[in-house]
Amino acid sequence: MKQRVTICAAFAAGVLFLAGCEQTATKEVHVQPPANAPVAPMVSSQQPLPLSPNPAFEIALVARPRPSIDVLIEKVQSFYDAGEAEYKAGNLDKAQDDFDHAVDCMLDGGFQADADPRLGKLFDQLSSVVDSDELAAMQGTSDQDAETPASPAPIDEIADLTLPPGDPRLAAKAESELIRVHHDLPLTVNESVLQYLSFFTTPRGRAIVEHGLDRSGRYSDMIRRVLAQEGVPQDLIYLAQAESAFQPDAVSRAGARGIWQFMASRGEEYDLDRSYWVDDRSDPEKATRAAARHFRDLYAMFGDWYLVMAAYNSGPLTVARAIERTGYADFWELQKLRALPKQTQNYVPIILAMALVAKDPALYGVQVSPEKPAQMEAIHLDHPIDLHLVADASGTDLDDLRLLNPALLRSVTPNISDFSLNVPAGATKTFEQNIAQVPQDKWTSWRLHEMEDGETLPDVARRFRVTVAAIEAANHLEARATVPDGFLLNVPTAPLKVQLVRYRVQRGDTLPGIADRFDVTVEQLRRWNHLRGNRVSRGAHLRIYAGSQGDATPSVRSKSAQAASAPVKTVSAENHAAQGLEHRVKPGETLYSIARVYQISVAALRESNPFLSSRELQAGDVLTIQR
Repeated sequence: MKQRVTICAAFAAGVLFLAGCEQTATKEVHVQPPANAPVAPMVSSQQPLPLSPNPAFEIALVARPRPSIDVLIEKVQSFYDAGEAEYKAGNLDKAQDDFDHAVDCMLDGGFQADADPRLGKLFDQLSSVVDSDELAAMQGTSDQDAETPASPAPIDEIADLTLPPGDPRLAAKAESELIRVHHDLPLTVNESVLQYLSFFTTPRGRAIVEHGLDRSGRYSDMIRRVLAQEGVPQDLIYLAQAESAFQPDAVSRAGARGIWQFMASRGEEYDLDRSYWVDDRSDPEKATRAAARHFRDLYAMFGDWYLVMAAYNSGPLTVARAIERTGYADFWELQKLRALPKQTQNYVPIILAMALVAKDPALYGVQVSPEKPAQMEAIHLDHPIDLHLVADASGTDLDDLRLLNPALLRSVTPNISDFSLNVPAGATKTFEQNIAQVPQDKWTSWRLHEMEDGETLPDVARRFRVTVAAIEAANHLEARATVPDGFLLNVPTAPLKVQLVRYRVQRGDTLPGIADRFDVTVEQLRRWNHLRGNRVSRGAHLRIYAGSQGDATPSVRSKSAQAASAPVKTVSAENHAAQGLEHRVKPGETLYSIARVYQISVAALRESNPFLSSRELQAGDVLTIQR
């Protein structure tokens, strides 16, 4: 290495010498050699210079350092080509690895995607293939788009069981229990109840009961308070035990949801709203209030709590018709005559057996460790926010936030005024202090990250799959700045996506009702599906851009742009908030650079401009910009 430096220095000196000769070439200078010095032979300019055979010397003369962006592009292109080859061969796992390596290289390179048109083109290609349907199916839906996973409803497992005769030894225990425990429902022990009482002492049945009784500790105080306020029996709490095991995310095979397993239509009767973002059936207190009022209405209709429970399970019309058909307004007679659905015939005995076990678990060999109610407080929001950012800003766990907000179907809050988000007690102050550094319009697309010991900006960029330059810009940092441990960084990430949903129209659906559910407008539904009026045929498939919250829409030009005589206008970034804008692509622009100007995603640009699915972006193209 030392020899190379010396030779390079000599070469540099030679260059300077030649430059000096060139500057004085107009002057005649006669130099006489010393008398004793031999005269060197003349060297023809046609002959090559006698260079040293040393390879290091040759490299020093002819090599030029390649621009780092060229090296980066070549590396990214190599991984992209490999991924494309694997993708075409059907090797999706290998293709995903190669595409991930390409993205990592791009992020590690430190260049923005619009720093060079070649890099921008690669970014567009990567965005396209990573967002493809096949890879998306392999990767799963984005966290913001994905609906919160549901749990199976226990009632589906136990209400359809065909059980052997009950253990007669339990009958005496149950009868003695009825004498000494308080109950405000008319509990009884007959063969049907005894069958389920026996089942709940088996390992399988005991596990079901214990799971529900453990979880009841989170909600029992609230449920009993609401039932008392609405003037209905406290023992109706055991319907929630049987229906859902007190799981707010429980969903039955029929689509009933929440602790009280409301069907959507019944929930709407009691003001349990649902949309693309929120389903109040999973809100424990709102659903309990609705259930208590429904119990009260059913009792006013039937005047018997067993019939109330049967009607809660199968619907009041089913029970009313069974009574009219048989002439018996008595549940046990209806059960004997099999006038009710099988699940309903088992439903009331299940509730009574659950109540007996819950009032004295030890008597039936059931061990209970009730969970404690969650200690929480509410944050009132007037702007959508990603739960990941809430967790970052408040120092809480994402899973805890989801448990505290079971009605929230997505990982982002809806765009409504004064939305209440529950956080662990004591977290509000920390949240308010930290969220102040994030611009409100970035609440669904930025994260916060506290620098850890020894961590660097490239480490953070790699973790969040963004560029170092983007992090520096979001935090007003100088290039290659050293960030101290504990520093809270703004981290730009992917913006909120609008998801295309294919919705099959159900009986009773109207366009206003569907629009409310998916947080879009009726006008958007009409426009997307070429409809007129508010009526839509049952079974029809609607195209819905769910999550647009009334803003983001597919390709729709403004009226002025639709006129054939109207010239196409190039829209400046200052006007990007308007709807239905158009942008004429300039030479060197990429989808990434245009998306940055309008603060939208590359995927949204592609969605609004279908022609991009069949060819690459070209200068002169007119893009529809929808936000």
